[in-house]
Amino acid sequence: MELGSQDAIKQLRALVEEVDEPLKNTFQNMHQGYPTETLARFLKARDWNVDKAHKMVVDCLNWRVQNQIDDILAKPIVPSDRYRAVRDSQLIGMSGYSKEGLPVIAVGVGLSTLDKASDHYYVQSHIQMNEYRDRVVLPSATKKYGRYIGTCVKVLDMTGLRFSALNQIKLLTVISTIDDLNYPEKTDTYYIVNAPYVFSTCWKVVKPLLQERTRRKVQVLQGCGRDELLKIMDYASLPHFSRREGSGSSKHSGNGTTDNCFSLDHAFHQELYDYIKEQCVGPTRQGSFHVDFPEPEPDVETVESQFYKFGKRNGLSSSLNNLKIDAD
Repeated sequence: MELGSQDAIKQLRALVEEVDEPLKNTFQNMHQGYPTETLARFLKARDWNVDKAHKMVVDCLNWRVQNQIDDILAKPIVPSDRYRAVRDSQLIGMSGYSKEGLPVIAVGVGLSTLDKASDHYYVQSHIQMNEYRDRVVLPSATKKYGRYIGTCVKVLDMTGLRFSALNQIKLLTVISTIDDLNYPEKTDTYYIVNAPYVFSTCWKVVKPLLQERTRRKVQVLQGCGRDELLKIMDYASLPHFSRREGSGSSKHSGNGTTDNCFSLDHAFHQELYDYIKEQCVGPTRQGSFHVDFPEPEPDVETVESQFYKFGKRNGLSSSLNNLKIDAD
């Protein structure tokens, strides 16, 4: 880390130490023993501008306190049928680890319908995934591999992507904004697989509009991406849709369990749901955990925002908003 970067972190840390006690407490829960690395993420997201990073951190801490984010892993989505419906329509899961120890997060962009529950359930589930990643998965990986691991890799399956209904734009924008403002710089690389022709066409237009730092994170792979992904992860960690050409997002069974990491029956989701139920104290109350929906910042550059601008100009904004690749 360069001297200028170290100075910026030192300045930001001094500013953060002045916040009120509730903000200090949630910051401790957020950084999980790695405050320097956490502050560096916020600085990186604001091009190492200390004032802008300070505002971003304080806004994030206030959001966490006001919305009781520290308690969200003790708020299971019940009954289980409702949670299964969320999982079946918000396709995301963890398939394993890269050879460097980074968690591999798989996202079914093209086949996620987000239409089986209210928006608040999808937002709750998304934040729970983020918090479980940051409080459980990444600390476990850090301990296992003997070095700090604070990011993941994402494999985005574009199977089924099409320019269609506009009805999920608001929800996707909310989720993207929550990530941009409160979980910045958490993804090391995005691998896009099973991309239809329409995506490739739009990507050629959007790519030059992005900053070099963001462009370097995105790799569009041929077909299901199996050969390229095997360079960075073992076969066992490949998402199910990348295990063989033409597999799409279908389910593959093995030894009585599903290899589909999107499914609630997958080991990762079983561990996550069991963890949340274990954290719950007292009777479980039905109903979603409401979180304030933040407004997107106009000067925050994301891959998604550039696709959206392109889509609006060309009447294609509907499915382009499904391409939620934020600069995190």
